[in-house]
Amino acid sequence: MAEDPETTIRVRTLFLSDTHLGTKGCQASLLLDFLRDVDADTIYLVGDIVDGWQLKSGWYWPQAHNDVVQKILRKVRKGAHVVYVPGNHDEFLRDYIGTTFGGIEIAESRIHVAADGKRYLIIHGDQFDMVVRHSKWLAHLGDGAYTAALTVNTLLNLVRRRLGLSYWSLSAWAKLKVKNAVNFIGKFEEFLADEARRQGADGVVCGHIHHAANRDIDGLAYINTGDWVESCTAVVEHYDGRMEVLHYPSLLRARAAAETEMVGYAESPSRAVA
Repeated sequence: MAEDPETTIRVRTLFLSDTHLGTKGCQASLLLDFLRDVDADTIYLVGDIVDGWQLKSGWYWPQAHNDVVQKILRKVRKGAHVVYVPGNHDEFLRDYIGTTFGGIEIAESRIHVAADGKRYLIIHGDQFDMVVRHSKWLAHLGDGAYTAALTVNTLLNLVRRRLGLSYWSLSAWAKLKVKNAVNFIGKFEEFLADEARRQGADGVVCGHIHHAANRDIDGLAYINTGDWVESCTAVVEHYDGRMEVLHYPSLLRARAAAETEMVGYAESPSRAVA
């Protein structure tokens, strides 16, 4: 699928996280299409881009995952400034903070100044997850349970597709329904907002919890990029400084609906002829 200049979305900054390349759950083909559809001056890879935890337990790296990496490197060659802020799943890259690989800068965190002058702390966010920080074995156990849930979810959605039903996320539903999970997300958001405030920023852009958001917390912008395992979301900064969460499947559906409407208009027998 080649890039189409007429449909390419041009933005000042693109924020991506939690793609989990190297896992079967990664929606790499959809991510590759997204990277063809969206072009940016600056790209922040906000952690868990490559899943080192899964790759250690068993190698999985299909062509689509390699294509995503090559696409990002191609954007670098075309002039995009790319900054990689590692997360807990790709923490091996934290040994290389301050270095550059293939034109991609590795950084612990970064303060991004938007077009409207607002300052955003860019950080993955695992540093504020008490389970990851103090009970890594429990974090790995939870990661295994999440992988199992994704497997069940895949089978469930095969049945749903055959019944003509839309995609439904078991793990996302569980996160929002289980009280402890809801409390965890709330605390995580507050911790990140507090850290951004401590660093004198106007907001924070993070990842880690696979829950996209763009909201105000006591006058500070909390923005989470989501993930490319289930939700397929990213954050973009437009040239006026406005920040937006893009849900790629919704974008594709809207585009398909618009194209169908245009075709229907063109083929309508009641259409006036000039």
